[in-house]
Amino acid sequence: MPAQAQEVATVSASAEAVIVANLTFIKVDDLAFGKVVPGTTAGTVVLAPAGTRAATGGVRLATGGLVQPAAFAGKGSFGQQVTIRMTSNSITLNRVGGGGTMTVDTFIIGSTPTAPITTAPRTFRIGSSTGIFRFPLGATLRVKANQAPGTYVGSFTITLNYQ
Repeated sequence: MPAQAQEVATVSASAEAVIVANLTFIKVDDLAFGKVVPGTTAGTVVLAPAGTRAATGGVRLATGGLVQPAAFAGKGSFGQQVTIRMTSNSITLNRVGGGGTMTVDTFIIGSTPTAPITTAPRTFRIGSSTGIFRFPLGATLRVKANQAPGTYVGSFTITLNYQ
């Protein structure tokens, strides 16, 4: 009987863990509005903290692409008061390669009930008995008429103050 050749395939994967120290917080997910189709009139994409999105004006929602609110997590103490604020009420997304911008504003935190987050501090209490909390953040994307196609990126900063 002839010998048979054996094939071995090896694949590597990575593992990651983040240990959150007391009185800190981290970004869990980035804000992603997904794919949109601009129209001949301006419009918006409203991404709710729950992850649903809606279009207004000339904008149409396309399938595909990542759609998710930003998400953050932290650790304090049960009942501890925390203030949250943005460093700016709006941010500019720039088209990769140049040639266009869009604005993101009207940031909404996924509290109960949902609440706007602005440069003015907003106060919450940590309701988890472990002190560990997580919150999503939605926003509104302002799309211009005939917006140039491409990928648009930008960043924003949230400040959390444990009291």
